[in-house]
Amino acid sequence: MPWLDLTITALALAAALALRPWRGVGPGGPPWPWLAWWAVLPLFWGADRYAATPVLQPLSGAALLMLMAGWPLAVLALVPVALLTGWLGDLGWVETLQRGVWLGLVPASLAMALGAGIRRWLPQHLFVYILGRGFFATVAAGMLAGALSAALHGVPAGLRVEDVLLARWLAAWGDAFLAGMMAAIFVAFRPEWLATYADRLYLPSARP
Repeated sequence: MPWLDLTITALALAAALALRPWRGVGPGGPPWPWLAWWAVLPLFWGADRYAATPVLQPLSGAALLMLMAGWPLAVLALVPVALLTGWLGDLGWVETLQRGVWLGLVPASLAMALGAGIRRWLPQHLFVYILGRGFFATVAAGMLAGALSAALHGVPAGLRVEDVLLARWLAAWGDAFLAGMMAAIFVAFRPEWLATYADRLYLPSARP
């Protein structure tokens, strides 16, 4: 149902543009780690096409990008990721749009919403950020986005729904391990590389 994907894309882009996230980017541009992560996402998103293995489910990586860049800037950055994935994988516009929504916009938005709930209802501690926002929110967002995509768009021909859901479940855990690991490293050594983290919020000793 391309109309649903188009609607989600239009709403997400309108909200992101209205927030004008580029105002928060310093004169030197975005930190290089999130640019590097953004640059490799097309390789993740098209993994099944490049390997010619339909059951191989791509990693999303959108939740980690959202943690590093913030939701509005991540939404804008995911558009060229989808376009490049479509070009590299020789995808039609419908599948390119579908991947942009269900590997990018939906997981990033779900991770943002879950992260907001974690920040609101759980203790504000750096381990809550790392495990809650970096790991558990990422895996939950990936699983839910994968299940919704399968329910709305079906699965590749010749595959069973159960097999695809299992593959997407495993991919979501892979995403979560990467996001949690990178969040822990950045919190310890370069917290300024995480737009969603601040010592005053998650480090009790830094509070006035």
